Amino acid sequence: MTLRTTRRSSLVDQVIDQLRDEIANGVWPVGGKIPPEPMLSETLGVGRNTVREAVRALTHAGLLDSRQGDGTYVRATSELSGAVRRRLERAELIEILEVRRGLEVEAARLAATRRTGADTAAIAAALARRDAAWAAGEHAEFVEADLAFHTAVVDATHNRVLTDLYRDFSTALRASIGAAGVLLQHADVPHGPIARAIDAGDAEAATRATHACLDGILASAARADAAGAPEPPPPVGAPGGAGAAT
Repeated sequence: MTLRTTRRSSLVDQVIDQLRDEIANGVWPVGGKIPPEPMLSETLGVGRNTVREAVRALTHAGLLDSRQGDGTYVRATSELSGAVRRRLERAELIEILEVRRGLEVEAARLAATRRTGADTAAIAAALARRDAAWAAGEHAEFVEADLAFHTAVVDATHNRVLTDLYRDFSTALRASIGAAGVLLQHADVPHGPIARAIDAGDAEAATRATHACLDGILASAARADAAGAPEPPPPVGAPGGAGAAT
């Protein structure tokens, strides 16, 4: 027998759990700075050494990033997201897009058969936000709106495992999309057909539309990589579901 006597979790473990909850629930967003050590110590009612150990553990797990002389920032929302992000940092853009295609094609197929009225409204709203950002040439907002569109499609699958996996993946992907901005020079990929197919409940059309979208982005990435294209200017173009990059 290898069973061991159970013990109550240590104070450090309890602090780790509380800090992890703040991160997972978005109280401390990715890219944001967490409160300083003295404030956390006072708020939690524990010593600074305990807080320091908890922060060190979450930094090792990939959720936090401690920057000497600057503070501690949220790097990822979970251990999985942190691991995925570290792996994506070593991956080629085309490799990332190939994995993304696999997730999003299946998500579109499932969404077309399971979507509710609230789901289609969320997808339509995200698409409109995406188009507006593209037309206004707001690159940062466009990236966020594009991710919101694809996340809304995944949410419409009502598959909690797929939803959690995609959110972790998209959190890690966000940083890579900045580098993918070069695609704005090479692609004009419509997303409207995906939304319309899901709204119509047509799984085959949703699959085809998503395949076409990601195939176009992959082809664009290959052309940009071959050309060694420089960073693009802010996007300009026509609305109506036609946009680039993601």
